[in-house]
Amino acid sequence: MLSEDQQDQLLLSLFATAEVMGQQLTQGAAVLMVEDLREYSESVLADALRTCRREGGRLTVAAILKHAQAADGRPSKDEAWGIAMAGFDERETVVLTDEMRVAMNSAAAIFEAGDKVGARMAFMSAYERLVAQARAEAQPVNWGVSLGFDPNSRTQAIERAVRLQLLPPERAALYLADLHTTPITEDGQAIAGLLTGEVRAQASPKVREKIAEVRCILEAAKAKKDRQRAKEAQRRRVDTYLRKRQTRVAIAQLNIKRAGQPAGEGV
Repeated sequence: MLSEDQQDQLLLSLFATAEVMGQQLTQGAAVLMVEDLREYSESVLADALRTCRREGGRLTVAAILKHAQAADGRPSKDEAWGIAMAGFDERETVVLTDEMRVAMNSAAAIFEAGDKVGARMAFMSAYERLVAQARAEAQPVNWGVSLGFDPNSRTQAIERAVRLQLLPPERAALYLADLHTTPITEDGQAIAGLLTGEVRAQASPKVREKIAEVRCILEAAKAKKDRQRAKEAQRRRVDTYLRKRQTRVAIAQLNIKRAGQPAGEGV
C-alpha cells in the first residue's frame, strides 16, 4: 500500500496526467481515485499513468487499473492453460501461480476423463475468476513449483524459472538442493504425493502414519491462513468504505460552504 506521502504524490500525478490528456479533475474525484489505486506500488502506477498519457482517451480508474493489473506478471488464460497442460503430466515439473494451481484442481477430473475441451473451458473459467479476485484485492503474483517424477525435468524447469525471473535465486536454490538426493523410494514418492495432493505410491505403515500427521498440520495451517486472508480482506473493504465516506462528507461540507458564499467570492 502507498504511504501517505506517496498518495499525495499520486494525487499530483493524477492532476498533471489529466491536464496533459485535456481533462480537469475535481479534488473530490482525484481523492477517490487515489483511494481506489493506493493498494498498488508507486512504480506500477507511474508506468500505468505513463501508458495512459501515451494512449490518450479519458483518464479513469478503469483505464489506470487495466495497465496496472497487466503488469502484475500473471500469464494470460491461454498461456496459463499451456502450462497447465504440461502440469497434468505427472512426469513433468512445472512452475505455476497460485491461481493456476487452483484452476488445475477444478479441471483435473474432466481432463482425466479425456475431455480436454471441457477441461480447458473449466480451467479458463476458474482461472479468470481467480485472477480477477486477486487483482481486485491487489494481491501480488506468487509462483511455486509442482514437482514431477522426471529428475531432469525438475532441474530444467526450476533453472528456467530463475532465468525468466519467476522464482528468486535463493528460493530456487532451496528447491535444487532438495533434489540433489538419492533415488526416490516408494516412501519418497508417497511423501512427494503429500506435497502435490495426489497419491503416487503406497508408503510403509510408519510413513503413512507420519504423512497423516503432516497432512493434518498442513490442513490446519491452510485453514488458519484462509481465515486470516478473509479477515484481512474484510478489514481492507471496511477501511476503504470508511475512507470514501469521510471523503464524501468532506466534499459535501465543502459544497455547502461554497453554496453559502456570496456571489463573486471564491475558495
